[in-house]
Amino acid sequence: MHKVTVGHGAPVVMIHCMLARHESLLPLAGAIGGRATLFDLPGHGRSADWDGAPYQAQAVDMAAACCDGPTHVIGHSFGATVALRLAVTRPDLVNRLTLIEPVYFAAARGTAEHADHAAGFAPFLAAMQLGQTDAAAARFNALWGAQPWEDIPPRVQRYLSGRIHLVAASGPEIEDDPAGVTAALLDIPVTLIRGADSPPVIGAIHAGMMQNFRNAADHVVAGAGHMLPLTHTAQVAAIIRAAGSGTG
Repeated sequence: MHKVTVGHGAPVVMIHCMLARHESLLPLAGAIGGRATLFDLPGHGRSADWDGAPYQAQAVDMAAACCDGPTHVIGHSFGATVALRLAVTRPDLVNRLTLIEPVYFAAARGTAEHADHAAGFAPFLAAMQLGQTDAAAARFNALWGAQPWEDIPPRVQRYLSGRIHLVAASGPEIEDDPAGVTAALLDIPVTLIRGADSPPVIGAIHAGMMQNFRNAADHVVAGAGHMLPLTHTAQVAAIIRAAGSGTG
């Protein structure tokens, strides 16, 4: 596992989204302040390739290794699902959660938003079944990325296509939730953050999760989409800081 620690003060562990690397959250870490530990998910950045074990569970173990006692854990997208599962399975390590658009689709099952998500995701799955990794990466980016595929530099496109199989690898744990994470009750402070322009399934996921969080608030950032920690860093950081001070 490749990890870095930046800053000084109260400890925070930050977990990036699928197909990114820890550097994507460094600006947010700087805006929040404190001492942040960030790591590259399996198969990402400078961490070792994925070894075929259940993907999310492996990521949770990596996050646990970054916690030195009860810690505020911040996750974005798939990283937020890792943060939530860590809080549920290792409550001794997490005393506060910030979940930025957790893609725990199981929390939205049975909703119209989930049905629309599944329909929109079908072309990605079809491309993966045909081994068309470039087409699958382009489709995934169209759904969840911050810029058009054709505007992404070829080097970055290759990085995304080369890791697109990890999206499929993580699917069973976030779609079916075999560990029962989305049904667990949490008493610790939880800050949910989402973009106003994000896919509707995100709002349904947040609503489903709020039913099991006893000390939580759901924040919406105007004009933001799924990649809001990168595109609206200052606004996201302000929400996190306010929540930590008890004013939001």
